[in-house]
Amino acid sequence: MRHPTTWLQHTLYRLEPWILPLTLLLLWQWASTQQLWHSSLLVSPASVWQQLVDLFRTGQLQRAIIASLTRELSGFFIGSLLGLALGITLGLSTRSRQLLGPSFNTFKQISLFAWIPLISVWFGLGDTAKVVFLSLAALVPVTVYTADGIQAVPLRLLEVARVYQYSTLQTIARVILPAALPAIFTGVYLALIYSWLATIGAEYLLVSGPGLGTILIEGSELFRMDLVLIGMTVIGLIGAGLNWSARLIERRLRLYFPQ
Repeated sequence: MRHPTTWLQHTLYRLEPWILPLTLLLLWQWASTQQLWHSSLLVSPASVWQQLVDLFRTGQLQRAIIASLTRELSGFFIGSLLGLALGITLGLSTRSRQLLGPSFNTFKQISLFAWIPLISVWFGLGDTAKVVFLSLAALVPVTVYTADGIQAVPLRLLEVARVYQYSTLQTIARVILPAALPAIFTGVYLALIYSWLATIGAEYLLVSGPGLGTILIEGSELFRMDLVLIGMTVIGLIGAGLNWSARLIERRLRLYFPQ
């Protein structure tokens, strides 16, 4: 039988992450009840909940979530694959670093949102433009961390590969890439987060079609703070879910590729 003190400490530890959200929710309810601000600027939690139920019942919320996630994952996978290819090339080849490195270093200094005018002219305002934008968001961190991880592989590991007379492909597959996996994981994790943040920015600036960004725009234009709060909350929850999923996948992969 678990000791009462230990059980209480464990329970309190599990409840600690909920203290701040619940406190803010209570303060929100109290402020709306006391009408500290104009009702159109500070809607009650009950009003937000009712609007959430209505959006869910009509299917608008589900369509927005699916549309945003589809764009996010498409851009993430395309950008990550291109980033892995470019990062491996830069990491393995001195000639490639000499040829492509300066151009890539200049490219990554350009603000992501500075590409929107060019992308909108080339690809319009539809999903293709958004996916291209998100691919750029995922490309840079994967490329940088992959290249840096490969270049940071200890020389002693390469010496071991020479002792075992590994071919170039065997050295890359069995020594270099496994040793660089922690850095690659970091780049892919950041790409997932950056592409999700860029998804909302793309939907906000490249307005076309359903999405969580569209819900935010609609709420802002109509002064519907309930829609704005719903959009922000759902965006935060999905971002937290993506963060948790990425960490879980990383832990699982580390079991198969131990250092």
